[in-house]
Amino acid sequence: MRSLFFVPGGRADMIAKVPRFAPDVAVVDLEDAVPVADKESARAVAVQALSTLDTSVPMLVRVNATDTPWFLDDVAAVAPLGLAGLVLPKLERPADLEMLRSALSSAGWEPSVVVAGLETALGVADARVLIAPPVTAVFFGAEDYSVDMAGRRTAGGLEVLYARSQVVLAARLAGVPAVDQIVASVRDSDAFLADAAVGRDLGYAGKLCIHPSQVSLAHSVFTPSEADVAHARAVLEAHRAAAVGGSGAAVVDGQMIDEPHVRLATATLQAAGE
Repeated sequence: MRSLFFVPGGRADMIAKVPRFAPDVAVVDLEDAVPVADKESARAVAVQALSTLDTSVPMLVRVNATDTPWFLDDVAAVAPLGLAGLVLPKLERPADLEMLRSALSSAGWEPSVVVAGLETALGVADARVLIAPPVTAVFFGAEDYSVDMAGRRTAGGLEVLYARSQVVLAARLAGVPAVDQIVASVRDSDAFLADAAVGRDLGYAGKLCIHPSQVSLAHSVFTPSEADVAHARAVLEAHRAAAVGGSGAAVVDGQMIDEPHVRLATATLQAAGE
């Protein structure tokens, strides 16, 4: 999930264009992207568009939260489509997971992908408890989190650094990938690249994308570069040579190589498809 690309559920034209943008995963959004007055009509539009969409891009639907009057109908309407899965927003309590399990069971649906949004103060604080089956991935929603905290979003992002770190840490301990926050300035490529690089360095696997142009930017950040791959190969080769030679110590580019560097190099090559 280098890119988790959101399109409004009420926009059949945007849903039809998903294949040309080539995200790793696409999400048809019935929650934040749809005004309250349009929830029913947007659901119908989304179901119709998805039922005729021919694409190899894994498609998910972001249903409305469990405490809304639209949640159960969203799950029931989407279940017969045979999609890869769904996105559950604003996960806060184990009871939310119970409601999701019950709704999926009633609909006869066992999705392979369930992405949960950790985007409130309570959701972030209890992240370790909440990342449990059927959740297979999570994302950090900085905008909703900041509103819930009565805080203000800034360009530097210091106000969400703790929460951003908490979510990716909990995801790592649970063994699921975490997808990083949005960049609302959709025409500022430099801001997106910089923010994505911070997320990558924190341990995130990818980025939420809300504009088609952000998809390729996310892929450029979360795909190891040729230099990254070359360095990883050099680390592993030096480590092997040191082991064979019995020295137990290796140096690459003036840096002592030990087990954490070997694990990082291995992960880099795996991310690059080797």
